[in-house]
Amino acid sequence: MPSRLTIYLSSLLILPLATVLQAQEPRYVDPALDLQNLPTTGGSLGAGGDDAQIIRFRNWAAMSPTREIEAGEFTLALPYQTTDWSDFSYSAGGDDFDVDDFMLHNHVGGLLVIKNGQILLERYGLGNNEDSLWVSFSMSKSVTSMLLGAAVKDGYIASIEERVSDYLPRLQNSAYDEARIVDVLHMASGAQWNEDYADPNSDVATYPGGDVVRLFEFMGSKPNVATPGEVFNYNTGETDLVGAIVRAAIGNNLATYLQHKIWQPFGMESDANWATHGEGGGERGGCCINATLRDYGRLGLFAMSGGVLPDGTRVLPDNWMRDSTTPSPAFNGYGYLWWLQGEGVFRASGIFGQGIYINPETGLVVAVISAWPRATGEPFESHRNGLFQAVDDWLQ
Repeated sequence: MPSRLTIYLSSLLILPLATVLQAQEPRYVDPALDLQNLPTTGGSLGAGGDDAQIIRFRNWAAMSPTREIEAGEFTLALPYQTTDWSDFSYSAGGDDFDVDDFMLHNHVGGLLVIKNGQILLERYGLGNNEDSLWVSFSMSKSVTSMLLGAAVKDGYIASIEERVSDYLPRLQNSAYDEARIVDVLHMASGAQWNEDYADPNSDVATYPGGDVVRLFEFMGSKPNVATPGEVFNYNTGETDLVGAIVRAAIGNNLATYLQHKIWQPFGMESDANWATHGEGGGERGGCCINATLRDYGRLGLFAMSGGVLPDGTRVLPDNWMRDSTTPSPAFNGYGYLWWLQGEGVFRASGIFGQGIYINPETGLVVAVISAWPRATGEPFESHRNGLFQAVDDWLQ
């Protein structure tokens, strides 16, 4: 005779997935208790889907060195437009789901839909609200790319055809002697790197991100395995080098530059912070801006504007965002630290379910912050991508 557990598991196989999701309890951690429950063990990435993961993602500055990014007096208004989402659905894995399903299945801490500058949907989960800061992970790479563009516009960097080692002399006589700035923007330096998040011995798991001098030594030791510009190889350490190039060029910190070039003049609503390479170190160009959901949405609006402020001031070179979202020679799904989806659509993307979807043609920005139980993979990616596309189609 089958056990009750066997009967229960068998019943799940014949129930629609949406029904199973509705039977689950949503994750929730009371933010008022975060500081007294800060994790003292476990990796800083916080995989696993436990309460400690949510606390880490919401309180990065309490657990890691950061530098402040202050908001200014001006806030870019995001008016609300009442929208009925009861008929909305998206598809993933052959099934249909609604917004509630997405929030639950993808462990979503916040979902924001902005169309033509108006908020059509704003939802929070996991205990978050509009004031909660949340770690961006690799979404920060796209911000670093825009700051490099600002440095070109300001004349600090003459050309992205210059060599990496021209700005980072510690990397002379390494694989980066031949790599150009544009090559690292395209993730195609030709240097060896392993970005496997599931491998504890991979480069991304072991590189010394907390010490920029050791970082240079580590990156400089990597052998050249391909001709620069020809082979795409996702490389977080390399994007930390992009951040170091910007800092070397401008003679200042990334957080300060971001604050004065974009954060305050574009009208971000809340203070933010950016993780650094150790106490007093430079910001990590490849990771870990911590900001509110609405301000992630505003970063999407800034990118969609082509780098133009509300008062008409141009922060980025005329064609920077066009070039940033043009497929690279090495991989047609990637530009200057932006993921490309074709037809002018591009995304900033971070592990554990962080994302900003941008479609300039339809005036759409969708921002999502999440706490996936693991860094990447199905079925979470199919739900996220399915929702992004369905929102765009549904609102046209």
